[in-house]
Amino acid sequence: MVRLNILLLLAVVICALSVVTSQHKARKLFQSLESEQARTRQLDVEYGQLQLEMQTWATSPRIEKIARDKLKMRTPEAAKIITASPKGISQ
Repeated sequence: MVRLNILLLLAVVICALSVVTSQHKARKLFQSLESEQARTRQLDVEYGQLQLEMQTWATSPRIEKIARDKLKMRTPEAAKIITASPKGISQ
């Protein structure tokens, strides 16, 4: 009877240790998940900021200013503009 009690006690201790180990691993994984979710939110914010910046850099007035100042481009005179339409389409 004493051997059975010792065996059962040993089984209970092993089960208790495995429960503690499993809970510890679960907590570590949850902490890792939380940090990755925080990083995801941070990257989403940064992505939104980058898209706003890209839209700002691509505005028509800015592009036109660069074309005029740096590339010395200008709008052609109305007499020199030629329009083309697809063949076979009547307007």
